[in-house]
Amino acid sequence: MADNPYPLPDRLTPTLQRVFDYWDDLKRGGNEMPFWDDIKPSALPDVADRLLLIDVFAEPERFRINSLGADVGEKSALRGKFLGEEELPGRLDYLLSQCSATVEARGPTFYTHPGAPPYTRLLLPAWGDGRISMMLGALELG
Repeated sequence: MADNPYPLPDRLTPTLQRVFDYWDDLKRGGNEMPFWDDIKPSALPDVADRLLLIDVFAEPERFRINSLGADVGEKSALRGKFLGEEELPGRLDYLLSQCSATVEARGPTFYTHPGAPPYTRLLLPAWGDGRISMMLGALELG
């Protein structure tokens, strides 16, 4: 397996760490990731505007935007769209690539956009139907 092109940093911001800890606490037994139906964005109301959920499809591998917080992108225009179907707003740069890397790594990935405006993004996989079927994402602005 190739090296993860989106490795986690040594430290996450407090917001991203909170989302990561929520995801990590959802793991059952010795599983390496939680089940998708255990993820409830409503459990993180103070960061809801920074969250995204992405549905994962296999054969062919595709990713569909399930939900977006207000700080991530225009909800109504993107909800239900497959990545690669249309242009995404700047805060979703390289999202398709990061989603693919998350599935291949079978673990969390992290993206930093140093340009204007700067932001970071965390993607966390979730299991369902015998495969990764969803990702919880979080965005940190600034």
